[in-house]
Amino acid sequence: MAGYREAGVDLAAADAVVAAIAGDVTATWADRVVGGFGGFAAGIRLPPGYTDPVLMMSTDGVGTKADVARRTDRLDGLGWDLVAMCIDDLVAAGARPIAMTDYVAVGRIDVETVGRLVRSIAAACAEAGVALLGGETAEHPGVMDDGAFDLAGAAIGVVEAGKEVTGGSIHPGDAILGLASPNLRANGFSLVRKVVLETLDPTDPLPGTSGSVADALLEPSVLYTPAVLALLGAVEVRGMAHITGGGLQGNVRRILPVGCSALIDTGAWVPPAVFTAVQQLGNLPATEMFRTFNMGVGFVAVVPDAVADEAVAVLEAGGRPAGIIGEIVTGSGDVILT
Repeated sequence: MAGYREAGVDLAAADAVVAAIAGDVTATWADRVVGGFGGFAAGIRLPPGYTDPVLMMSTDGVGTKADVARRTDRLDGLGWDLVAMCIDDLVAAGARPIAMTDYVAVGRIDVETVGRLVRSIAAACAEAGVALLGGETAEHPGVMDDGAFDLAGAAIGVVEAGKEVTGGSIHPGDAILGLASPNLRANGFSLVRKVVLETLDPTDPLPGTSGSVADALLEPSVLYTPAVLALLGAVEVRGMAHITGGGLQGNVRRILPVGCSALIDTGAWVPPAVFTAVQQLGNLPATEMFRTFNMGVGFVAVVPDAVADEAVAVLEAGGRPAGIIGEIVTGSGDVILT
């Protein structure tokens, strides 16, 4: 008689994964975590200092960047991509991320592969001060190829009621700050795979860079959250946008109130070489590049012009290079790139 293992699901391998990742996951915990590792759920106490706390949640994944990582066996940066995509969305609303869970879907469980993925998630959580409470590894035999996997997660954050950053207080004259992104992060990889990996092998040099295609494409995302939390504690921040799919125009537009447009000077920074390489290999117009990629600006903050220089200094002290890249003007909600 056929059993679960014969159907393609290896429960012993699943147990081995849990044992392999236990130390990495619990290393992100502190005394605020409630529950034990391996249970059905875990909880986290809210940090002190909130009178009327509002909980916020976000969820995201690493998309088709996972396929590039799998093909090159370079998995150890994907956890940073996943954590960044989730917690940087939270901090863009003014929330402090406090906990996260992950979801790894695989065709067949490989203990080493899943362990590498979860350890990278735990490392990124530790840098951001976020507890990795747990997660799920799901085996999908017959639905996904044996070596295939997908990676997603969800994060929770907290903000004092009334302190949410919505963009509603933005007005003309405010300064737009851009926080540098050294790479593609985890966005636009369906296009990248088509225009780069159909032309070059991952081990080939990437034109204009000092490394290989894989080096450039799989460089991990930076985490903006720690520096942005410092910014929120130092100056008035009127709006923030995490620059993911849709680029500057698609994401900054989401925070503009009625009567305001954003004027962004694309000459205020130099996009990293990976963007030039992608554009040239795909013969892509600049409009398509800015619509798809962050183009070197991974996060935007809108602050009063009077505190713009101070805000830049705070961000750079937090390890995130930044600069003034534009201003808010009277308009009808457009993001104008010049």
